[in-house]
Amino acid sequence: MVMMKRPSAWPLMALGLVMALLHLLKCPNVAAMDPVQELEWQVEYMTVDTLGVEQRVIGINGQFPGPQLQTTTNTIISLNVHNGLDEPFLLTWNGIQQRKNPWQDGVLGTNCPILPGQSWTYKFRAKDQIGSFSYFPSTNLHRTAGGFGSIRVDPRSTIASPFSPPDDDFAVLIGDWYQADHKVLQAMLDNGSTLPAPDAVLINGRLGATFTVEKGKTYRFRISNIGSSQTLNFRIEGHQLLLVETEGSYVESTYHDSLDVHLGQSYSVLVTMDQNDRDYYVVASTRFASPVLNGIGVLHYADSTSAVSGDLPPAPADPDFSLNQARSITWNLTTNAARPNPQGSYHYGNITITNSVKFSNSAPTLSGKQRFAINNVSHFVPDTPLKLADYYHIPNVFTSVPLHLTQEPTLAVSVLEGPFRAFVEVIFQNDEPTIQSWHTDGYSFWVVGFGSGEWNETARLTYNLRNAVSRSTTQVYPSAWTAVLMSLDNPGLWNIRSAEVQRQYLGQELYLRVVTPPGVSWKRREHAPPVNLLLCGQAKTLQVNAASPSPGEAP
Repeated sequence: MVMMKRPSAWPLMALGLVMALLHLLKCPNVAAMDPVQELEWQVEYMTVDTLGVEQRVIGINGQFPGPQLQTTTNTIISLNVHNGLDEPFLLTWNGIQQRKNPWQDGVLGTNCPILPGQSWTYKFRAKDQIGSFSYFPSTNLHRTAGGFGSIRVDPRSTIASPFSPPDDDFAVLIGDWYQADHKVLQAMLDNGSTLPAPDAVLINGRLGATFTVEKGKTYRFRISNIGSSQTLNFRIEGHQLLLVETEGSYVESTYHDSLDVHLGQSYSVLVTMDQNDRDYYVVASTRFASPVLNGIGVLHYADSTSAVSGDLPPAPADPDFSLNQARSITWNLTTNAARPNPQGSYHYGNITITNSVKFSNSAPTLSGKQRFAINNVSHFVPDTPLKLADYYHIPNVFTSVPLHLTQEPTLAVSVLEGPFRAFVEVIFQNDEPTIQSWHTDGYSFWVVGFGSGEWNETARLTYNLRNAVSRSTTQVYPSAWTAVLMSLDNPGLWNIRSAEVQRQYLGQELYLRVVTPPGVSWKRREHAPPVNLLLCGQAKTLQVNAASPSPGEAP
């Protein structure tokens, strides 16, 4: 009999280590494999000439608007914000989903504000996201003073985009603007009044912003409405806008003469410079409001010797233009986004709805003062952030309720309980004569339907269950409804709010609490609080009980 020599254990152990290392290198969720991008932002007051007179604004690193936050999918952002203002301050990342990481959301329900003279480091990433977004202050009425900017999340080099790379990329921040100081505006709201109509529309923080281009080249314009109250129509004289992306979703490429961009929304368009060498108007005009305000910029061909002249390109005259355009924007089901699989591979139209809720906005008067509400509940902000109260079990800060609200008009801390992994139908019902804009933190949703009047169950027959666009902000037209579908797969406490500054400040917001039940894998649980967690309110004297993220995870 031939005796076989027993192999040494060392080669087998080495092989095991190699195989484990190869597995780690392939795993996209391993924190050690994700690059870290470190940034320092100094927030301070600046004096700039916005409307022909000097005005105090909020700048970041000496810039107004603030710098573009440009990153790549899954890159970890370590962003230290120093508050040089005389008031507490927070930034929120509009459309960045903060997967399982509500601690970095930057709203008063989840974060203590950064006190004057102090700093705090956000640590987050655009996990499995690409596209165009924005950031802005979430405290007081700071957004009316600035502190906002563009977010650009580029895809990883291994994931192709559904269009050829443009020759250059422009951030275009459009928004209505007040000449009054933000503290004056806040005092109006605190005293029970509403804000007046804005004074102007700015493009990139100024009147007369210029975009210099070269004939024959194609440019990507990332357009974000960072204003306070108005829907804006964006157009470039003599040029077609090829819509390709909105808030992290590639859409079916369609040409438009102009785009209605509602509060909080972002769009990417490709524009080819195929006209004569001269200057052309770039216009952002208010919609659904009177009088019409025009923000005017210039598209400057590099060899142009002719300045802009003549009439502005007109805004759409068709009263149904905005609704028809909204219905025409559809998801591109054949392209990859942040991962190498089609956007439509997780098909929402085949999922059974498990919960349904209607959010109705209203404008009640409470204690003699103007407020705004959702389902007759006007939210007020307690001294202790809701997330701290939830995590540290601090009593009497809030009580969560089921997804349906039926209370009479009241002032309360509004927190709704959302079943983990439920597939939810949300109806935004607008019985007021003004247009609304809604945003959800932590989630994107499929915008499946628009309709007039009061929503009823027969409206489901009209839903787009094939290629509705996925985004995080949607409009609701006057005396109408908008229906969205969303999967509650992101645990945490998340803000749902009006994108209109005064409505959100005076109570048209709520928080959605989604908790993983016992027995769910750590991979699906929310992150522990960060070691630099700020404590305030009733949590101020507590010890930070933070743990490292679970293995294989990163903020």
